[in-house]
Amino acid sequence: MTDNTASDILRIAVAQLNPTVGDVAGNLAKAREARADAARQGADIVLFTELFLAGYPPEDLVLKPAFLKACERAAQDFAGDTADGGPGFIIGTPLKRKSGTHNSIIFADGGKILAERYKLDLPNYGEFDEKRVFQAGPEIQGPVNFRGVRLGIPICEDIWGDVGVCETLAESGAEILLVPNGSPYYRGKVDVRHQIVIRQVIECGLPIIYANQLGGQDELIFDGASFAIGSDKTLAFQMSQFEETVNVTTWKRRAAAGAKNGNNSEGWVCSEGPMSKIPEKEEADYRACMLGLRDYVNKNGFRNVVLGLSGGIDSAICAALAVDALGEERLRAVMMPYRYTSKDSLKDAEDCARALGCRYDIVPIFEPVEGFLHTLTQLFEGTKQGITEENLQSRARGTILMAISNKFGSMVVTTGNKSEMSVGYATLYGDMNGGFNPIKDLYKMQVYALARWRNTHVPPGALGPSGEVIPNNIIDKAPSAELRENQTDQDSLPPYPVLDDILECLVENEMGVDEIVARGHDRATVTRIEHLLYIAEYKRRQAAPGVKITKKNFGRDRRYPITNRFRDGG
Repeated sequence: MTDNTASDILRIAVAQLNPTVGDVAGNLAKAREARADAARQGADIVLFTELFLAGYPPEDLVLKPAFLKACERAAQDFAGDTADGGPGFIIGTPLKRKSGTHNSIIFADGGKILAERYKLDLPNYGEFDEKRVFQAGPEIQGPVNFRGVRLGIPICEDIWGDVGVCETLAESGAEILLVPNGSPYYRGKVDVRHQIVIRQVIECGLPIIYANQLGGQDELIFDGASFAIGSDKTLAFQMSQFEETVNVTTWKRRAAAGAKNGNNSEGWVCSEGPMSKIPEKEEADYRACMLGLRDYVNKNGFRNVVLGLSGGIDSAICAALAVDALGEERLRAVMMPYRYTSKDSLKDAEDCARALGCRYDIVPIFEPVEGFLHTLTQLFEGTKQGITEENLQSRARGTILMAISNKFGSMVVTTGNKSEMSVGYATLYGDMNGGFNPIKDLYKMQVYALARWRNTHVPPGALGPSGEVIPNNIIDKAPSAELRENQTDQDSLPPYPVLDDILECLVENEMGVDEIVARGHDRATVTRIEHLLYIAEYKRRQAAPGVKITKKNFGRDRRYPITNRFRDGG
């Protein structure tokens, strides 16, 4: 405990950490390390994030009794640590009680668990389906008393909805609200969180500290960016985004004349805390993709990764992300040329690999493709050559990459963007082969924007080189799958600026055909793209997971049936 009495000064550490789902022992060790760090910084209490000991979201692990017992045992062991007189803590964990299995926090100090609190508002939309595995807390529970200070502890969604938790806690005598969260990233999410918290501050009149998880968990990226809003509705502190850190913030009690909360004659203000700059647009998206790829590879125990480097923009940006996330020595790039591969593509792929410093191999696919064609000659007799033969090239490449993966233990990074995945411009068991896709939720024009940004910036924490890592010729040339002579993507699809706008209308905004046409798009083009979007659902169900960047990614957010005859007739 610090020299200052809690009645005057409270030093609250926010632990913005990267847990791993299911690694209860590892998460406990991480929590202990963070508490020791906070103690060295003079903290009185440490605020961890939602379900930290389990990792978030634990999904159906919560249904396993052995998992719940492991989490509770870790919580009890950690509570015992506080007998050393150091910081107390608030940490998230699932708890099974007579009222059900709850998304909970424990509050510990002085060697004991002093209180439990249960999440009331269980989110059941988009990427969340907590009602499948948790029961809501039976009632709003009052504040906890920490060394003479009354702390309210709503859990994540409790402050997002309209269940009145913050206001009730204020009426029950809470002085500060400490909120553990597992809030995933999408572009602009930090501003959304700020507005949610400001709305609650207006309602309850209390300062709110918002601690958010960090790290990648399958498709979801938790970006940290923890913060507080003071009772005056201004930003009290702002922690960094995409970076693991433990920050101690200092809060001082002062007279709160005229405070809306009539129960409290005194209030708290933050006198010391970080004020980090939050990255915007391309930087934020790039760092989210980088973090997601790094955590997926490392948390799943892959030593390295391999990808097909075609000389196109998608594989080039994925190669850059892989080097930035993992280091040049952990990426193997493979060019797999066929008779339609241009000299430009061969040069561009080599230049990209050289700029990134990664291993680069050339594996021609002429013999396997011709072997497939020869084997199928009798079966295909009397038919015209077309997409089937083109797809054999893609599938030969996919098979080669999977063979490298099997032989050397490398995870295949697949490289299709959201525009392609939306309309099915991808080959099952070919270029869709792979374990993870860092650009799966980026539209084609966003991929170009990220490539241009990366050529002039090196994001914090990146292991790759500075300077131009994606040759300008890759960015400037017309995109092509190079599966036939003189092919470009625009032979089959509208120009990408047009396609992306139509797709954003259909996917992100669920707009009708008439509304999209009113934006200036050709009706026949819109109805064709809508049709392609629907019939490609079966491909997306078989696609590798990938980083969620938009508000509506495929899989977790947008869930459409494969068998689906609906079309918007306008």
